[in-house]
Amino acid sequence: MTPNLTRRHFLGVTALQTAAALGFTRIGLSSAAAAEPPAAHYAPAIVVGSGYGSAVAALRLGQAGVRTVVLEMGRLWDGPGPDGKVFPATSAPDHRSMWFRTRTEAPLAQFLWLDVVNRDISPYPGVLDRVNHGDMSVYVGRGVGGGSLVNGGMAPTPRRSYFSEVLPRVDADEMYATFFPRARAMLGVNDIDPAWFESTEWYRFARVSRKHAHHTGLKTTFVPNVYDFDHMKREAAGTATRSALAGEVIYGNNHGKKSLDKTYLAAALGTGNVTIETMQRVVGVRPDPAGGYVVTVRTSDLSGKVTQVRELGCRQLFLGAGSLGTSEILLRARETGTLPALSERVGLNWGPNGNVMTARANHLWDTVGANQATMPALGIDDWDNAANPVFAEIAPLPMGFEHWISLYLAITRNPERGYFTYDAATDSARLRWSRSQNAPAVQAAKNLFDRINRRNVTIYRYDLFGENKPFADNFTYHPLGGCVLGEATDLYGRAKGYQGLYVVDGSLVPGSLGVNPFVTITALAERNMQRILAEDPR
Repeated sequence: MTPNLTRRHFLGVTALQTAAALGFTRIGLSSAAAAEPPAAHYAPAIVVGSGYGSAVAALRLGQAGVRTVVLEMGRLWDGPGPDGKVFPATSAPDHRSMWFRTRTEAPLAQFLWLDVVNRDISPYPGVLDRVNHGDMSVYVGRGVGGGSLVNGGMAPTPRRSYFSEVLPRVDADEMYATFFPRARAMLGVNDIDPAWFESTEWYRFARVSRKHAHHTGLKTTFVPNVYDFDHMKREAAGTATRSALAGEVIYGNNHGKKSLDKTYLAAALGTGNVTIETMQRVVGVRPDPAGGYVVTVRTSDLSGKVTQVRELGCRQLFLGAGSLGTSEILLRARETGTLPALSERVGLNWGPNGNVMTARANHLWDTVGANQATMPALGIDDWDNAANPVFAEIAPLPMGFEHWISLYLAITRNPERGYFTYDAATDSARLRWSRSQNAPAVQAAKNLFDRINRRNVTIYRYDLFGENKPFADNFTYHPLGGCVLGEATDLYGRAKGYQGLYVVDGSLVPGSLGVNPFVTITALAERNMQRILAEDPR
């Protein structure tokens, strides 16, 4: 990292901290030095969302000297609450945990069939949202940094062969030589120290699952992460404040994690050309007769009340609101006639990356440990199994006591795809995905874990997901598709039918990647932005 980039990061971090301390909803270098400026009515570029693709777009636009406004639906998470922490622990959720809910909705619904996992909370713009679409729910992050605030940080690069199968018209040589390394470096991807992994109590749960996998003849692999493993080692040694070792993960990490507000977005703010406006929801897009676009934005307060509806103009519009958000914005624009020339492929080819969660009950002698790090570091890699490819994260279940449970998030090669339709009555996009479409993913996970159970003489847990189910197949952390590269857009994310309109997020990927997708989303955005900035007028 160059000294100049380090300085930019420092300036951006200072702007974020100042905005949090003063309660600003508009974040930039000017707000770090003076009173919060009034919102502009025009910017050369607008970026919708602040997740992975958006953060790349904001940084690269800022570095190119383009004045850019980032519109984020959630709040800035950088100021402590009454308990002195920004985020609550997973085991003690409060109003900060979920997006305008009266009760949390964690992936695990029960323990020993008892409703002891979720808690009643006060409605607030919390950091995690579970968007329910009937047979499929989607977890998304809400706040400056998007999903990077609430994920487990696992940062694998997909198998090159599968990447080329999923995106055959993208130059894999270029991606693996240039853009994946660039993305990993900026995201702060790092690897766990294998010697520490083998000795620490905090990963006993993963070593037990590894033993059972190897006993079955399966391979395991270490998985890189954006959580700073050196920080985690200091947590274990008692020389750093605990976060991953304090049960923090799905509602945010207070320390150690290199979320986007600490990497790409801090660097973007540091260019002096980028500002971030929070609690801003984009609900409409139309062409500007003078050129470019006008977006309709609803501003909300912390109670959820809409306090302002305004219009902002731009020459270039970059959509990074995630698979759900970007698909809805474009589908609404096409179906209501504001952008009627958008491709008929908008809204199609959506998938949950084959996500299935399951759990096994271990023997009494296979203790997983009362102390568990919340950042996964190991996975069962059976993707080479042509008949039944599965990559399964060995997931933690940090409950503070010994429970003998091995938990997994399986990523399967489910060929089923859903699609979005526009519901005029609710002015929203609805995901069309049926329970039957989950069957291939469940069967793939079952094939793998049946083998492990048979060989190790263990059984599934039926008490965690509701309905006595051993598999949770009704939610995903990895929504992909809806505005697929080369279908709804050209090969660099330019929306078909309109100049200066771009898609930069996971909606570009057709439903499946075989691994956690955020590194790929970031690398693809790096690739696309390099071409857009080189070729397109600004």
